[in-house]
Amino acid sequence: MTDLSTAEWVTSSYSGSNGGTCVAVARVGSHVAARDTKQGSDGPTLVVPSAAWTAFLLAIAR
Repeated sequence: MTDLSTAEWVTSSYSGSNGGTCVAVARVGSHVAARDTKQGSDGPTLVVPSAAWTAFLLAIAR
């Protein structure tokens, strides 16, 4: 399990201030963690290797 207690979460720039569906991400060592901001630290968190996150972003950008 990855320790997320010191993670510095960054909210998507597309989130706006309307409290809508938002994604927050944090770099944790050689991994990237992602979570739904509505769930906060109590909700589920997806943790993947940085290379997998980069591949995901490139795929959706296409």
